[in-house]
Amino acid sequence: MTHDHPTHGIRANLDQFLHQLLQVMLVGFTIGMMRTVVPALSESEFGVPKNSFMLLTAFVVAFGLVKGTLNFVAGRLSERIGRKKVLLLGWIAALPIPLLVYFAPSWAWIVAATVLLGINQGLTWSMTQTSKLDITRPDQRGLTIGLNEFAGYVGLALAGIITAYLATLLGARTGLLVFGMTTVLLAILLTALWVKDTLPWAKLEAARHSSASSTGMKPRYPTNISARPTTWEVFALVSWRDKRLAAISQAGLVEKFVDALVWVFYPVFLYQHGLSLPDIAWVVGIYGFVWGGSQFFTGRLSDHIGRHKPNVWGMWICGTGVAMMMLHEGMAWWSFSAAISGFGMALLYPNLSAAVADISHPNWRGSAIGIYRFWRDLGYGVGALGLGIAAHFSGSVEAAFWFVAISMFLSGALLWLLGEETHPRLNPA
Repeated sequence: MTHDHPTHGIRANLDQFLHQLLQVMLVGFTIGMMRTVVPALSESEFGVPKNSFMLLTAFVVAFGLVKGTLNFVAGRLSERIGRKKVLLLGWIAALPIPLLVYFAPSWAWIVAATVLLGINQGLTWSMTQTSKLDITRPDQRGLTIGLNEFAGYVGLALAGIITAYLATLLGARTGLLVFGMTTVLLAILLTALWVKDTLPWAKLEAARHSSASSTGMKPRYPTNISARPTTWEVFALVSWRDKRLAAISQAGLVEKFVDALVWVFYPVFLYQHGLSLPDIAWVVGIYGFVWGGSQFFTGRLSDHIGRHKPNVWGMWICGTGVAMMMLHEGMAWWSFSAAISGFGMALLYPNLSAAVADISHPNWRGSAIGIYRFWRDLGYGVGALGLGIAAHFSGSVEAAFWFVAISMFLSGALLWLLGEETHPRLNPA
């Protein structure tokens, strides 16, 4: 394969595809290490007073604001300096995280570490996804995003479990330091030595689109936008001017409420109910494994039956799993409820992204996905604030669960009413 004519497709680029899968797994490791141990031990290890819910959610609010903004920046930046450089920048940003956690005298240091985590996740996760979409074919889009998110979320779940055992063996700080430094250094090494820049593939696809040779189904691209839109034009289109894209963006924002809840309050809730760190990691891990594992099928499923149904049903099933946590007790029940939420997530997560990709023109697709991801990850911030407020005023964690469950049902209804099928084969222009 010469560099003048990159070929599209998973098989043609298998080597790079697998490298990018390994990268996103390491990205999952990096966020996973901040998920089980840190919230569960917030009180005993990092000095958060009991029931100070607003302080506890502060780190996820910070993460959401930073990651949302950086998704947006990453898309634009990668169109200028290339994907590989952005990926490397993201890994360099993660270097201080394990040290900040190790030396943290107070919760403020954890918040600072999470700001860096937001930078890392915004730059790296965006790039692994964008790079894979660059080198694969349009008919492999659902599968590609499914595989990408599968690797990332399995990494996240595994890291939660590994760090819970390491924290039990070595102590929370040392366990996170060892795990974190190993992950980040390995990622930097692999990126520098083996990852290729995939921008040439994207340019080739855009060139093909502009020549009239592109046959096949015409997607229903928005018509109320210029051929070379400014960033602001794409932002307005995705956020409110195109009601389909706006419906997808609000669903993305609200589904992150669930993940904020799983991140902050599942460990706290389960810890209050007497579960050990490794047990908590398994319950939360089941959510991650089911979410990750099911995306193998749900991404591909939407290539056949369309995006709209899986997205709406995913919102409702996910909300049901959250509500179920409150209805009964015991490790088996909580694991089952977490699995239901994970399955709902798997239905909606890759397919909201794929729906945005369906109706975004190659000229501005990178920006559109970046803007959708901006709204989606802002959901961490909005959701964590909402959770904190609900828990604060009721004085209990349970209120936060109900806040999220109800939000998911309402948002799913909004998506059902305002959205439509975006798959070009099922609903061509």
